[in-house]
Amino acid sequence: MKAKVTKEGVVIPKEFLEGIDEVEIRKSDNLLVIVPTTKSDPILALGQHPVDCGVADASERHDRYLYGSTS
Repeated sequence: MKAKVTKEGVVIPKEFLEGIDEVEIRKSDNLLVIVPTTKSDPILALGQHPVDCGVADASERHDRYLYGSTS
């Protein structure tokens, strides 16, 4: 598909963006990349619903509790 570049830019057909609310546009050398963005980054949700495991230092010493390490 070819599209005419106007003073406002380029129009991307809606059918190419079905189900997408937002995109990130990147330019690298002579390549334009359009990437759908997620509504929320799952990394930012970590820790929102912590589990009480009865150990006060679980966040600092999680390897010890998960793998039995003594160090």
